[in-house]
Amino acid sequence: MMEDQTFREKLSEEVEGEVFFDEPMDRYTSIRVGGKADVLVCPQSVEALRRVILYCRSCNKPFLPVGNWTNLIVRDGGYRGVIISMKRLQSVTWDMGRKGSVLVSAQAGVSLAEVVRMAARDAFTGMEFCAGIPGSIGGAVIMNAGAYGKEIRDVIKEVTLMNERGEIVRRKKKELSFEYRKLNLPEEMIVVGATFSLEKGDPVKIRERVAEILEKRRQKHPLEYPNAGSIFKNPKNKPAGQIIEEAGLKGVRIGDAKISEKHGNFIVNLGNARAADIVALMDLTKKKVREQMGISLETEVRIIGE
Repeated sequence: MMEDQTFREKLSEEVEGEVFFDEPMDRYTSIRVGGKADVLVCPQSVEALRRVILYCRSCNKPFLPVGNWTNLIVRDGGYRGVIISMKRLQSVTWDMGRKGSVLVSAQAGVSLAEVVRMAARDAFTGMEFCAGIPGSIGGAVIMNAGAYGKEIRDVIKEVTLMNERGEIVRRKKKELSFEYRKLNLPEEMIVVGATFSLEKGDPVKIRERVAEILEKRRQKHPLEYPNAGSIFKNPKNKPAGQIIEEAGLKGVRIGDAKISEKHGNFIVNLGNARAADIVALMDLTKKKVREQMGISLETEVRIIGE
């Protein structure tokens, strides 16, 4: 554990928001695994976030911003450093544009579900594909989240970032480098918000599309168990779930971690899984798929800690 009591005391003074020490991460991650983080902080504002980050950097302490704790696996040994929860950054603004378009600006801690809900309520189209994606705005931008043939980069207008000096900088879409399930950013840059460009649409069609996607997710995804979403990125020619199924790996289990029989690209926690079980099952899946099918699966979830 972090032994520097002075650091802890000073950090507590710096944070406008909640501070927890030696906090178990299995209370927060969507797959319900993870050892203790030295510190978990929940800054109440962008300014509070800036102070925390600058103080951590001045003390050379590792830190990691997180959103809705999805697509994240914390190892059983925990995280040596400061986890920064962005959940208190909840501002959303709507600016009407020309010909019925709207610019939606949301801070990093806002859930995708909330933006989808508000857009559908006010009949703005463009975000329907995000229905059912459990992440936050910050995580969705960093991951270039996508589904059903669309990605975040298709609707992004601008991303608001914080640089290593704690300064706010804004990057237009043309200045950003998106890839499949990734936004290329310098390591020191932190996403604090994003602006999306949506168009006026048919309210009935928008609501129907959202409902259709949510129903598809309910049918295909093992939402009845804790999970971290899609474990592997889809290779170009075939979905990872189909590849894993064809390799005969559905239902394979290590401890209480199991490859879902409902969807091959999901690992579920049956109740008492450890992070080690999940990581071992991921490694086994990659090994078997490579041996049987000659395909190298690339991990989509983020694994941190020791």
